[in-house]
Parts: sequence; C-alpha cells; structure tokens
Amino acid sequence: MKKVLITGAGSYIGTAFEKWIADHSTDIVTETLDMKGEAWREHDFHGYDSVFHVAGLAHADVGKVTEETKQLYYKVNCDLAATCAKKAKEAGAGQFIFMSSIIVYGDSAGIGKRKVITPDTPLAPANFYGDSKVRAEEGLRKLDSDSFRVVILRPPMIYGKGSKGNYPLLAKLAGRLPFFPKEENQRSMLYIGNLCRFVELMVENRERGIFFPQNREYVRTSELVAAIAAEHGKRMRLTGLFHPALLLLGKMGGKLGALSDKAFGNLVYEKEMSEYREEYRVYGFRESVHLTESRHV
Repeated sequence: MKKVLITGAGSYIGTAFEKWIADHSTDIVTETLDMKGEAWREHDFHGYDSVFHVAGLAHADVGKVTEETKQLYYKVNCDLAATCAKKAKEAGAGQFIFMSSIIVYGDSAGIGKRKVITPDTPLAPANFYGDSKVRAEEGLRKLDSDSFRVVILRPPMIYGKGSKGNYPLLAKLAGRLPFFPKEENQRSMLYIGNLCRFVELMVENRERGIFFPQNREYVRTSELVAAIAAEHGKRMRLTGLFHPALLLLGKMGGKLGALSDKAFGNLVYEKEMSEYREEYRVYGFRESVHLTESRHV
C-alpha cells in the first residue's frame, strides 16, 4: 500500500485526485494537507511514499498587476514548492510530483499560425506566472536523486466538472450564443480523469522526470463549444464570418488581441511526447465533455 500526501487543500486537481484514488485504487491511500499559513510546517512528513504538490497560484490576469502580486506568485509557486520538497526529502519520502504547466513554453500562436511543442522546444515563459513555474522546476530538479524521485508535469489546459479557467467561460458562451466563430485551430487539452489516472501511474511506477500528459485528440475551440452545446440539446451554428475581425484583433495586440489568440490560436504538444508505457487516457474527447456537463456525475 502506497501512501500519498496531497499538499494543497481545496485545489481542483488535488480534490479530483483524492476522489479518483478512493473510487479506483486499492493500492494507494491519500491524505491532504492545507498549505495556507504556517501550520503545515509542523506536519510530520515521515511515512509517505509520494508527495503530490498541487498548491499554487494560477489563472492570473497578467496584464496589469502590482509588483507585490508578482512576488506573491514567486513566493507560492517557487518558494513554497521548494520548502515543501526539502521537508519531504528530509523525512524520507521517495517521490515528489509537481504540477507545472504548458505555459512554460509561452503563449499560443496567433490565428493561422502553428505552434507545435517538441522535445527540442526551449522554455520561453511570456509572463511572471510562467516564469514562476520555470524557476520552481529548476529548484526541484536540483533535489532529484535515486532516493527522491522528482516528477514534473507540464499539462495543457485541464478541464472537467467544476474546473476553472477557460473551459467554464466557453461553456457559458455555448449556452448563450446562437452561433460561434469557426476557426481551424488546434489545442492540446487534458481531461481531469485522464490526469488523475496519469498521476496514479506516476505513483505506482515510482517515476521520475518531466512528462507531458494530454488527451489523444487535439481540439478546435469551435468543436469544443459545439460539443458542450450538444450536451444541452442545442445545435451550435459555426460560422467563418468572424475570421477577418479575429485576425485584425490579433494583429492589433492589446488585451482583446491576446484574448483572441488565447481562444482561437494554436498550441499543441507533439503527440509522441505524451505517450506512456501504460495507457492513461481512459476518456475520449466526447465522453469527457459529456461527463463534464452532466449534472449527475
């Protein structure tokens, strides 16, 4: 029986993983530790096979923030992760799993431009949030050893029931709009159930290294919105009429341009990067949308 400490109470990913293990595994047990404040420092880290670190700040409006807010991101995403990992290593934990992000490679490519991340793609964070993840990774990799195996996950957009970020915004649009822009973009995405299975395999196999889990399928933004609408019995009309306006917004830059590129731009991992020796992609795209939108799951 492996014992996993989830560091970060109330997080979407941590809560989902805790439930996944309770429902699917008889070989792993989990505990969750609240990382807010200073009380966590008194927690005894002895006896854990793995620490799954999900505490962190994300989904920032990086356009206009104070220097104080930026420093908070570094304090939480870098310093807290490093301190937690050192405490885990000193206590004899065998593995530390850290949630990084595809954001370490920078922003999406604009409409009509491809951005395919390969093993040779350099890190190029576009803002302080991405940079905080890069620095956290650097600090954690220095702690890696045969007896303390560091796993860094760089997932793309994660979605599922109760998720935050872009998915709920698109779901809201799917329910309100009679039509939606049709753009032939491609996005890597990761359903929460597939992520949980992947983390479970990381623990079971005592992995170490950097991993890039994603769904089998790339997804177009319009395809996602149409699939969400269909789950609620609505037919979404897709149109290319907005293409010139979206192109213009992208070229103009600014906040609207950034939003346009984020929604309709291209950002994918080369599919071979996300293969693993055991299948973790339990759910396909259509089923994942159905489970996300179902009121009874």
